[in-house]
Amino acid sequence: MNKLLKTLKSKNITCGYLYFYIHFVTEIACFYYLSKVTHNSNFVWIVPLIYDGLAFVPQSIFGYINDKHPKIVLALYGTILMIIAYILNFCTSTNLFISLFLLCIGNAFMHINGAETTLKISNGKLSHSAIFVSGGSFGVVTGRLLATSFIPFWAIIALCITLFPFILLAETYKTENSNTDNFNYAINSKPILVILLATLVVIVRGYVGYGIPTSWNKTIPQLILFYCIMGIGKALGGILSDTIGIRKVAFISTIVSIPFLCFGDNIMIVSIIGIMMFSMTMAITLGILVSVLKKSPGLAFGFTTIGLFLGTIPIFFVKITSFTINICLIITMSILCCLILLSILKKEGKNDEMDL
Repeated sequence: MNKLLKTLKSKNITCGYLYFYIHFVTEIACFYYLSKVTHNSNFVWIVPLIYDGLAFVPQSIFGYINDKHPKIVLALYGTILMIIAYILNFCTSTNLFISLFLLCIGNAFMHINGAETTLKISNGKLSHSAIFVSGGSFGVVTGRLLATSFIPFWAIIALCITLFPFILLAETYKTENSNTDNFNYAINSKPILVILLATLVVIVRGYVGYGIPTSWNKTIPQLILFYCIMGIGKALGGILSDTIGIRKVAFISTIVSIPFLCFGDNIMIVSIIGIMMFSMTMAITLGILVSVLKKSPGLAFGFTTIGLFLGTIPIFFVKITSFTINICLIITMSILCCLILLSILKKEGKNDEMDL
């Protein structure tokens, strides 16, 4: 417990909390927008697909650019783009896809800046970036709910404006020595193979996440709980990796979570425990990728978002309704992910190179 508390109070962890809020508001803005434009429209599935593609895939490109030009604060430009997207969509007769494009690019800028900053100031720890990423889950459900309420679009613009001081404050945590040299979680003898395998884990887990049976999730409070537990799991993945070890968390998130995911369909408490464990994988794959791309943390983060996009593509075209098939997929793919992770993660205390 003392080690856990020390992690939560560690140096520069405040930057992670600041970017938690920045990410939270970003997803509120994006999912309020998406919910509004897809409500009772012909774009109910094509808009989310375009959004996932434009917001996720270019992050690798923007991340690589930001790696080369770290003084550019992309989050400031991202906030401006999101505000412009809102003005164009809700105040003018501009084509929907123009504003959607700006919203997606703004979202990508926010993610890359948050990842770059929290990774560089973390001294090789995962808690900072995990806390930052976890804010997205809370923002997604909040944005969806606000879109069904009386909250007008200009209130979301006002919320976006509050991001400017938070971004500027978060930037003050950067120093000339900010880097990712202390990320040493993965074997480094075959970096290309490690990158491909880590990205494959993201793809597989991204796809499996949509097959988790949750028939208990029928009410708004339950929907809120679902997303909040997911966000908590993402944060815990980094925090626990820093306290008990990344290999232990890899095992918990892939193997120990299986019975909770499979048999929690009608038992909410069992299901949410599995979902929380399942969500921990995010921090692990990010830590692996940054370990082999130390000079390009933005590009490393971009690989995780590409993986998420590739993992979600099938759900737009194929829906598996069979409970048995879903369970078989969860078990098979979770075991696969566990084997991959344990094969590319260094054993605690070992800094030497190992072969796959």
